[in-house]
Amino acid sequence: MTTKRTTPTPTATSTAATGPSYEVRQSPIHGNGVFARKPIAAGERIIEYRGERISWDAATERAEKAGGPVNHTFYFSLADGRVIDGGRRGNEARWINHACSPNCEAFEEDGKVYIHAMHDIDAGSELNYNYALIYEERHTPKLKKVFACRCGTPGCTGTMLAPKRRTRTPAASK
Repeated sequence: MTTKRTTPTPTATSTAATGPSYEVRQSPIHGNGVFARKPIAAGERIIEYRGERISWDAATERAEKAGGPVNHTFYFSLADGRVIDGGRRGNEARWINHACSPNCEAFEEDGKVYIHAMHDIDAGSELNYNYALIYEERHTPKLKKVFACRCGTPGCTGTMLAPKRRTRTPAASK
């Protein structure tokens, strides 16, 4: 569940001989995390976010049946209104955690989502991107607690939610 952007021409990671440039292990941020096994260059395409493609209605229904809110899923929204459910037929990308000051970025290209390095990443570093979750309802303290961020980066906002867009009202005439 993040915002979409167009992608630059990436450098694809070659994994045939050396294996992937990442691994999944326990994260100090939250649950599992994805970590660089070797240095990753800025702009490098690291991994595709995979999973079953479903409608938002199906995603909401699945979350309700599982007894949890939509925010505790592996859903990634697409520009066409569908959702990638990384919890079904997903891959390691679903374990990439949120950070307010991330080292990776998600790009949608031809209906696929790829994770790219924003800058050089050292071996052993945890990979992360800003989820920028869009939630239409009012951002109450209770809601912010549900979507709390634990990234600990210097620019941490304390939430995984994207800021609400403020609507400006015209100034009153005198």
